Amino acid sequence: MLELKDVHKTFLKGSKALDGVNLAIGPGEIVGLFGENGAGKTTLMKCVLGLLRYQGTITLDRAPITPKNIARLSFATCEHSYFPALTAKAHRDFYREHFPHFREKRFAALMDFFQLPMGKAIRGFSTGQKNQFEVILALSQGADYILMDEPFAGNDIFNREDFYKVLLGILEPEETILLSTHLLEEVQHFIGRAVLLHQGQVAGDVTTLELEEQGRSLMDFVKETYQYKADRVSRALGELTDRE
Repeated sequence: MLELKDVHKTFLKGSKALDGVNLAIGPGEIVGLFGENGAGKTTLMKCVLGLLRYQGTITLDRAPITPKNIARLSFATCEHSYFPALTAKAHRDFYREHFPHFREKRFAALMDFFQLPMGKAIRGFSTGQKNQFEVILALSQGADYILMDEPFAGNDIFNREDFYKVLLGILEPEETILLSTHLLEEVQHFIGRAVLLHQGQVAGDVTTLELEEQGRSLMDFVKETYQYKADRVSRALGELTDRE
């Protein structure tokens, strides 16, 4: 169980990125993390990974996250965490040496799926290929909890849709995914739970099964939670027209 209790993160000049977040994610869950830009999604993930200092408590199976258990977490980020001068083969060898649970067969299968070259330096990949490779490393590390922050940027819709299907097929029952993305409608049939952040706080937390039973879509839930006003565009256009 990955647990966050009363987690706060304040940046310089008093800007609050996280404001008392309480969240528990169990083994085997596929959780979508949603929110507007600046809601705190990336900050939350970086706090979990120990990349940012924070106030509060974050534990993994009731133990603090330290170098002893950090390998149970992996991270795919659009900011990228690979070594750009190394080839995919060199990354595989590095991960195989440093992560005892490295999933070599999964690495090879995903490299084949995305048709990525093994002998080319990663800096020579396209933007979409770099993001694909980042995801491959995160999924192959052998982690129990896989955090993904906008991992599909630069990938076309066909690659993304196929990847969701492949991912569902390769995940082990105890592997957990925490996925931050703006592509709500694409992932609503992939995730099992949706967590909404707003101004650094958890504004909503629901399973997709609960939404189905209520006859609501994920987009309906998001709009209701954020109190989205359907007439905001027409009102804005009206105000602009009046000013002219």
